[in-house]
Amino acid sequence: MTDIAIPAVVRGRIVRDGLVRFNGRGANPSFLAPDPERLLADLPLHDPGALGALHSLPFDEIVDYLAQLGEHLHPDRNEYLAEALEHSVHWSDMTAPLVRSAYEQLPALFAAGTVREVADTAIGIDRLDGWFEMTMSDGRTAAIRAMGARAVHIIAGNSPLVAALTIVRNAITRSDAVIKVPSNDPLTALAIARTMAAIAPDHPITRHVSVAYWKGGSQEFERRLYRPANLEKIIAWGGLASVRHITRYIQPGLELVALDPKRSATVIGAEALTDASTLADVARRTATDVGALNQLGCLNARVIYAVTGTDAPGLARADRLGQLVYDEIQRLPAAVSTPVKHFDPELRAHLSALRTNPEYYRVVGGSRDEGAVIVSHLSEPVDFHPLLSGRVANIVPVDTALDALKHVNAYTQTIGVYPESLKRRLREPLALHGAQRLISLGYAASGNTALPQDAIEPLRRMVRWIVDETCDTSKVSPLWASASEGGDVPQPKCSVRREDFCTNADSCP
Repeated sequence: MTDIAIPAVVRGRIVRDGLVRFNGRGANPSFLAPDPERLLADLPLHDPGALGALHSLPFDEIVDYLAQLGEHLHPDRNEYLAEALEHSVHWSDMTAPLVRSAYEQLPALFAAGTVREVADTAIGIDRLDGWFEMTMSDGRTAAIRAMGARAVHIIAGNSPLVAALTIVRNAITRSDAVIKVPSNDPLTALAIARTMAAIAPDHPITRHVSVAYWKGGSQEFERRLYRPANLEKIIAWGGLASVRHITRYIQPGLELVALDPKRSATVIGAEALTDASTLADVARRTATDVGALNQLGCLNARVIYAVTGTDAPGLARADRLGQLVYDEIQRLPAAVSTPVKHFDPELRAHLSALRTNPEYYRVVGGSRDEGAVIVSHLSEPVDFHPLLSGRVANIVPVDTALDALKHVNAYTQTIGVYPESLKRRLREPLALHGAQRLISLGYAASGNTALPQDAIEPLRRMVRWIVDETCDTSKVSPLWASASEGGDVPQPKCSVRREDFCTNADSCP
């Protein structure tokens, strides 16, 4: 195919010249994009005082801007999104129906109610829109404000929604964003930024978003960009290798906020086996958690711990569940899940090997790369479970739900649990072992962007928390008074009597 030219957007200005060729990921085709070296002078916000235009905006105006932007983000009415949808097949790990489904969800992320919920839940609109005042226990008053920061966002390409979420978060926090697009989705963030430039080219929010591509690991370019003089934050979605690479640039004044990959799981209680209709419902929910987004997300289920028992009848129940889950994966609508574009050949080889060992494993499906369910006849996941992808899951029979705890650690993100009563019983132990998100079975892929992510609150990390303290000498004892008088440093007063703790007050210390 002829190389597609992908422009850059620098603070509302579309850059189409100075193109150079970049190789696609793996076997994906190359593309043309502006030489990042020629953009370097304009990408960072050299004058942080320019953020004042954003901080003077009432929050209501930010909400209105995002809501109007969202109304322009319907793929059938937006030429930039239509172009991105047409060309995404060349680079995206998603199939075309899934990309379209994601694009159809974009307006909802920008809706006024959603934006307000994210801002108020994650930070507090009163802390974003001005100085929040409080009186402290020692008598001083403090005013706190969440201020925007200059940041580079290294976003993931496994879902177009990541690009949209980044732009929304940047506006809510009144920050300046340089968005590095990934090679498997170089178009979504660009399409949104081009829309911003088209509908409101001079708006402060538009002027504080730049979108460009550069090859990760370009050390000389990144050394000159990733400097405290240019940035306060690097928000990185990425694997261990890319995060480790970024850490070389971290220094005082430049913070890394890492949203690194995780793995997710499922715990199904014995209640799922009570009758055929319940089992069918549980299988449908489990299949959705496995297959949604074609299992490209950290939140997708891969290992499923089912309380079927580990005796012969229990293994038969696990086999039955495995067949039902496989059947439901195949029935998922195309907007939710399809056979994947590229099935891992190493995983395919593992599936073939397991079929030769039916005493210990049963493999349901997988002969056409359409997805599969591995049912272990041992109470342990398969040893290659980190490779599970392409709508392939592993059902592990256990005797109690607590048996799943030994497999949970800080690398575990989402755990779908059935039934709700089991989730409430398990949430403390699972959290102590490292699980970061518990959710009703079947809803793993339907996240709420106002809630914490990966055991942190990203928006609170994206802002700079500024404190203005006022100390009145009539309320807060000044240090200079005791020093000038040569007296003792004032001690805090205590309202507790010694007699309250000692039976003999005369002998109390």
